[in-house]
Amino acid sequence: MADTSEAPRLTFRSYKSDYKPVWCPGCGDFSVLNSILKALTELQVKPEDTAIISGIGCSSRIPAYTSVYGFHGVHGRALALASGLKLARPDLTVLATGGDGDGFSIGGNHFMHACRRNVDMTYIVMDNQVYGMTKGQASPTTAPEWEGSKLTPQGTGINPFQPLAIALAAGANFIGRGFAADQNGVAKLITEGVRHPGFSFIQVLSPCVTFRPEQRDWRDIVRPAPVEPTSNLSTAGKRLMGDDGFNTGVLFIGNRPSYVAESGGGTDLAEIEKSFAL
Repeated sequence: MADTSEAPRLTFRSYKSDYKPVWCPGCGDFSVLNSILKALTELQVKPEDTAIISGIGCSSRIPAYTSVYGFHGVHGRALALASGLKLARPDLTVLATGGDGDGFSIGGNHFMHACRRNVDMTYIVMDNQVYGMTKGQASPTTAPEWEGSKLTPQGTGINPFQPLAIALAAGANFIGRGFAADQNGVAKLITEGVRHPGFSFIQVLSPCVTFRPEQRDWRDIVRPAPVEPTSNLSTAGKRLMGDDGFNTGVLFIGNRPSYVAESGGGTDLAEIEKSFAL
């Protein structure tokens, strides 16, 4: 007789590892980790069918704090690794996590081309506008007048990187922004991003209370976007270019088909070796 019993529902604990996070007390990344675990619980994807890929930085520690498959790669290369994994194993749910330094500085080229390729995966960036792990230098998203770093005591004088607008221009299929303290809101964004086909980019404003204590004020500044999500590129472009960086929610939903690797009939290694023979 066939077994008709249903598998037990996976819980928050099903996705959580026994490792204790080592972030600074008050770091927004604690909340983002919980949001990711809540999203996986809502999605009910099996831990063994899920992978989280990260680069370097405080937020890139996240794979170790989950029970799913994880890979802690080198600086700026999380999206290259995640793209390769998803193309090789399209059956997996693949997420990439990182920070603004990892994703938009050394990883900036990979970010743009990941948006362009539109592989079906979700990229979660914890943006605190500072390099927290390496003692508080200005990052690509730091305001030009910020004087909190000893390396740039008079500010950088450089306009900040605009990740959402660049993601839109490069071709991301789903764009959203959340605030770390709103765990349920960020979990909902991640859930929607995973379910939406193609490359989903979610910026999470995640305060660094150690090097940017003024970011505690973000709680009083962030608010839901006053407009509904749009699939119109022109409309989304105008909104994002005029955005002050504190509107949250789904900001763009595209309809481009995901990039899928062509499946071949296998490769004969001996034939490849012959082509390189001298």
